[in-house]
Amino acid sequence: MSTTESFPPVSSAQPKIHYLDYIKILLTVLVILHHVCITYGAPGGWYFRQPTTQLAARFGLTLVVATNQSFFMGLFFLLSAYFVEPAYQRKGAPWFVMDRLKRLGIPLVFYSLILSPIMNFLVYRYGQHKRATFWQFLMGYDNWIDPGVLWFVAALLVFTLIYVVLRQRSPLQYAINLPSMRGILLFAIAVGLISFLVRLVFPVGWTIPGLGFQLAYFPQYIALFAVGVLARQNEWLDQLTLRQGKRFGWLALALVGIGFPLLFIVTTTLQLPIGNFNGGWNGQSLLLCLWEQLVGIPICVALLSYSKYHWNGSNPFLNKLTRSAYSTYIFHPLVIIGLSLLVADLPFDPLLKLTLVAPLAVIGSFIIGRLALKVPGASTIL
Repeated sequence: MSTTESFPPVSSAQPKIHYLDYIKILLTVLVILHHVCITYGAPGGWYFRQPTTQLAARFGLTLVVATNQSFFMGLFFLLSAYFVEPAYQRKGAPWFVMDRLKRLGIPLVFYSLILSPIMNFLVYRYGQHKRATFWQFLMGYDNWIDPGVLWFVAALLVFTLIYVVLRQRSPLQYAINLPSMRGILLFAIAVGLISFLVRLVFPVGWTIPGLGFQLAYFPQYIALFAVGVLARQNEWLDQLTLRQGKRFGWLALALVGIGFPLLFIVTTTLQLPIGNFNGGWNGQSLLLCLWEQLVGIPICVALLSYSKYHWNGSNPFLNKLTRSAYSTYIFHPLVIIGLSLLVADLPFDPLLKLTLVAPLAVIGSFIIGRLALKVPGASTIL
């Protein structure tokens, strides 16, 4: 099978699998829109928020981010893992580790020490309207270890280093047939049950200080990273059919359009605490964990299948976007914060601001991401 770039990229002179590149673009756009939705009313933590008070809109935004959360970062881990083994074999352990430390570690340091203080100052000065210079702000700043959205990069670095350690002890070669639809659904249920157990101790919203890892979601991330490695070894993506993708797509659509509203209706009708969804020994947490995996994993299969058959041609414009996807991911918080602060005082409902900021954030993030590659030396990292 031909190879493409992972996310973050692994340098390779081999031919590309274009549809995986284009999925990467889609996921990057979804990450940007996800954070814009949180800015204007969806649940979640973000640098600056101006939530709408319209209940129907907040429910819609919650549905969007819940659906996104069910698959987009997990699929990022799967795609990244898909290219770990060939890169390891090509470079050897020492050079592979050095390459990963450069491409993952340097952006982490840059984000934490430079980008994060700038973004927090912008919110402090123009969002909270505190009168202070940037230097005065830095004198009281104590959040220097802050990976922000690059928690994903930190986690990917950890997963990759664990892979290298395990690979030193074993070839990690497993001949496994592509699971059936039933097998994939059982796998999704198992990940959901493990997520439920993890959230008994680490509820949604709890993060590891200094790393930003929300362990509530890590069962899926770990599982799909492993799936990515196995998929490469056993050429699972070659075996996916369009029919499989359609079946999983319809299942996910039904659970999003019917299952999630039912969870909301039951919760409000029985007047159950919304906080139960975050974790604990209760039915709401269990059902949400199962819903997430029975939506997210089928969406991953559907996207991989559909895109293989429909997105695998080369497109010069999309190829340029692919090259800047990693830098776009790194800089998109700065763009969102800048735009949302710029329109913060406009006398409009936040929902209208969302419709303005969302497309501009996507376009602006890719422009900044592209410009970042022109900085001397940046292209060897990003």
